[in-house]
Amino acid sequence: MKAIVLFIAIALSVATKAQVTKVSLQASGLTCSMCSNSINKALKTLDFVDKVDADLKTYTFEISFKANSNVDFDKIKMKVEKAGFSVSGFVATIHFDNVQLKNSGPVTIGDKAFVFVNVKDQSLNGVKQVKVLDKGFVSPKEYKSYSFPALSPGTYHATI
Repeated sequence: MKAIVLFIAIALSVATKAQVTKVSLQASGLTCSMCSNSINKALKTLDFVDKVDADLKTYTFEISFKANSNVDFDKIKMKVEKAGFSVSGFVATIHFDNVQLKNSGPVTIGDKAFVFVNVKDQSLNGVKQVKVLDKGFVSPKEYKSYSFPALSPGTYHATI
């Protein structure tokens, strides 16, 4: 029983050492301000989204989240796709507190796991931007430049 309690305590401490604070999402396929408006409305329906700011010139959406909420990257991507567009860039701003990072090693952040590629082993502290590299989170052209094995749901390839 003590081992189970110890495992849960360690798992909770690891999960709380980093938190996603916002996402910068670039969409493709937009042709007008009405397109931007449809994505904006779709993203605002997610229960963990606090605020969405759109930049029509770069087709970028800055998404802020409600405090202590579970951010679901796949739901964000699906909302953009259901609005009729695709994600061509996805950068999460994450606050790290002494998280050990190893190239090609998994790191758990909340309920998500990241396999970082093309990075040096390091300790992450403070606010960092993490780019998600998986299919549907980058342009098809950029995705073809990577050769990643498939990961389980909720696990993402990323780089800093």
